[in-house]
Amino acid sequence: MGSLMLSSYTSTSKKVKNTGVQLYTFRKEMLTDARGTLKRIADLGIQQIETARSDKGHYYGLTAKEMKQVCKDLGMTLRSGHVQLDKNWQQTMNEAAESGQEYLICSSMPSDGQTVDNYKKVADLFNKAGEECKKLKIKFGYHNHEYEFESSKGQVLYDVLLNNTDPALVKMELDLGWVIVAGKSPMDYFMNYNGRFPLWHLKDMNIAKKQSTEFGKGSLDIVQLLKNSKVAGMKYFFIEQEDYTSTPFESMKENMTYLQNLNL
Repeated sequence: MGSLMLSSYTSTSKKVKNTGVQLYTFRKEMLTDARGTLKRIADLGIQQIETARSDKGHYYGLTAKEMKQVCKDLGMTLRSGHVQLDKNWQQTMNEAAESGQEYLICSSMPSDGQTVDNYKKVADLFNKAGEECKKLKIKFGYHNHEYEFESSKGQVLYDVLLNNTDPALVKMELDLGWVIVAGKSPMDYFMNYNGRFPLWHLKDMNIAKKQSTEFGKGSLDIVQLLKNSKVAGMKYFFIEQEDYTSTPFESMKENMTYLQNLNL
């Protein structure tokens, strides 16, 4: 494997740092009290923020500049945001530029059709979106779910996206939980598409229920993946949890404790 050899063993251990969160984890709380919720998130030790679309817009009723400033005042960085590639795309890009965020992530396929032809068309749309974002000094990317790993004509559709997008224009945010639910291996993607995944959703999954769960309770090999983050090209990861044993904050405390106890 040469330079891509898996990092199964390390000579020195290191701690997990610069933890991020996808705010969909706190979707109800953010709509009720965005500023107060962000303060509670910062108190957990979170440093990187990724937004998600909401009924109050991309920034939960705040302006792009307000969202940037609130995060900064709390010692966090507004790093990324989930959006749709739709008729409001230009406005979405303009807002992202105002917010100062580095990444703008298309959160789901912009057109229906589980076919190779549709995924090739979407890849073309993504390349164009990447070019448009680049002009505004923003990095464009795509976030997967489970369905992209279905096959058509002998090809895995997610692979069609990877093979037909320009790595310089389209960054992949790999949702590790959905990858394993689909029966695929994140490590295989790290090795076969080295460096293509600068962003991750770090999400443990109960495979039987197809539901996210607290770290250490599911089937995701978190330690192995974090040890091989350089192979993936990972720069930032965001914890995302849609389902909780108790509350979002109790689950996030548990997740943070799990990460803090790791030695990589």
